[in-house]
Amino acid sequence: MSHFNYSPQDLSLFRRLSTPAKIQDYLNSVPFNFEKNGQTCFSPREVIKNKTAHCAEGAIFASAVLEFHGYKPLIMDLRSTTKPYDYDHVVAIYKKDGHFGAISKTNHAVLRYREPVYKTIRELVMSYFHEYFLDTDKKTLREYSNFLDLNKFNKLNWRTTNEHLFEIPAYLDDIKHHKILTSKQVKNLRLADKVEIRAGKIREYPKG
Repeated sequence: MSHFNYSPQDLSLFRRLSTPAKIQDYLNSVPFNFEKNGQTCFSPREVIKNKTAHCAEGAIFASAVLEFHGYKPLIMDLRSTTKPYDYDHVVAIYKKDGHFGAISKTNHAVLRYREPVYKTIRELVMSYFHEYFLDTDKKTLREYSNFLDLNKFNKLNWRTTNEHLFEIPAYLDDIKHHKILTSKQVKNLRLADKVEIRAGKIREYPKG
């Protein structure tokens, strides 16, 4: 791993984050990045330095630590509706004992970590479906992307650069996505109820 230019501090942290669950715990301890001073896409080193991350930054960070422990550095996009508009979500994907799991940085009570208990990626994606809705009660998850292996961006020095990595989410948005619903299924979706909406408004870190 020395050729990735990790510092002794980086390596010390990565060694401590020896399981996907520990990586998730670390990301939970890092305040959510609300991009108050403009858009960012921090590298893993910059996440450590700035002690903040949004979903894409968290997924990239998690992929770097997973890679350190022998996994492939894979991320995936969960695509939502544009009308009504909702945010996409990016997660790091790992496979353990033949099953898929996900590491997720979010400020919400939902769309979080997924245990490696899913036989297929579609199974994992659909575990997010009922939690993915707007305050207006509409369920909005529609597609998921192919995996993106971050080794594709090695020329950007994505693990340790102090430059923003906007190329990664832009590329992720452009790769092939798979629809999860038919138009008939979309039409027949039940709205989220009041209890679900209230639970969905729980935030881990105040925007301030």
